[in-house]
Amino acid sequence: MGKYRVAMPVPRPEELRREFLHDPEIVYLDHGAFGACPRPVFERYQAWQRELEREPADFSRRRLAGLLNEAREALGAYVGASGDDLAFVPNATNGVNLAARSLELRPGDEVLATNLEYGACDLAWEWVCERVGATYVRAEIPVPLSGPDEVIEALFARQTERTRAVFVSHVTSATAIILPVSSIVERARADGLFTVVDGAHAPGHVPLDLDGLGADFYSGNCHKWLCAPKGAGFLHTRAERQERVDGAIVGWGYEPGTGFSQRLERQGTRDLAAWLAVPDAIGYQAEREWDLVRVRCRALAREAQAELCTTLGTAPLAPHEMLGQMATVRLPDPDPDLADRLFAEHRIEIPVLEPGFDHLRLSAAAYTTRDEVGRLLSALAR
Repeated sequence: MGKYRVAMPVPRPEELRREFLHDPEIVYLDHGAFGACPRPVFERYQAWQRELEREPADFSRRRLAGLLNEAREALGAYVGASGDDLAFVPNATNGVNLAARSLELRPGDEVLATNLEYGACDLAWEWVCERVGATYVRAEIPVPLSGPDEVIEALFARQTERTRAVFVSHVTSATAIILPVSSIVERARADGLFTVVDGAHAPGHVPLDLDGLGADFYSGNCHKWLCAPKGAGFLHTRAERQERVDGAIVGWGYEPGTGFSQRLERQGTRDLAAWLAVPDAIGYQAEREWDLVRVRCRALAREAQAELCTTLGTAPLAPHEMLGQMATVRLPDPDPDLADRLFAEHRIEIPVLEPGFDHLRLSAAAYTTRDEVGRLLSALAR
């Protein structure tokens, strides 16, 4: 983070676009899917790779552990947690898997979730539950929503005496709704339930205070809205749960004297440059007054949501206070080919998502301009 010290004026979207590596011919409205790494951060990522190749033995044996500790501490300060309670993982889905497998579910147990969760994580929970005879329960959330309380009421209406854990997204993937995770975690913990939060879309997108949140497990991505390189995610775990969390494989991280982070991170020889570049991504955004950039992006997402709903003749999925930098609107009819047509005919990259291929999701990233939203609206009108 050392090179990012002097705050700049809030840069305009057009200025920021020049710092990203996107094809200039494409209107890129899909930042929420894979994120985007700006050139200064990508160059630091490549510099870490070159340092590894310059002297692999010295880097890996003598320096890497200390560098990872520093990166974890920087990330912890950013997300409101101790670095000791964090472990780097490749992505949020990986972290959710590790958390799910650590719960030691038994036959008859139930894991309670919403029907708005990310499909890959649904599959992970179904796999874990099926192996032990537990049940993955998906509560139907009444979208469109009038407010956060509807989520809490619908979710816990499916709680039973067999419920062992609650799993929710901080920001849902397909529907792009910010869920009331603080209230959900508080209620679940009061009932003695484990809590697992999928924070794939949260870091860099919504404010985080993981220690204050108090979830047993919180898995997040740094490669999306924090703009770190691909392959940078984390799992935050409460101290009393860490001993039960295993890595994907048993290796050097299981030597006597190693702890939670080492078990998950020391998985054989790998390129860990994306993890080491996370502090550079944090510094990059701090230098560019990203809190104010986010305010601008949220305003654009809200404007886009309203105009898309008018163009398509559909209602918003949730009120503005449950909306971040993504806005999802329902299509009047399912259209699984719409995303490909928009790309082929108009060079607009935007996803049409399940359930039913009737949800169009727009991401208002730091580099997204009002004119680009206008191009989408014009293309849809045609």
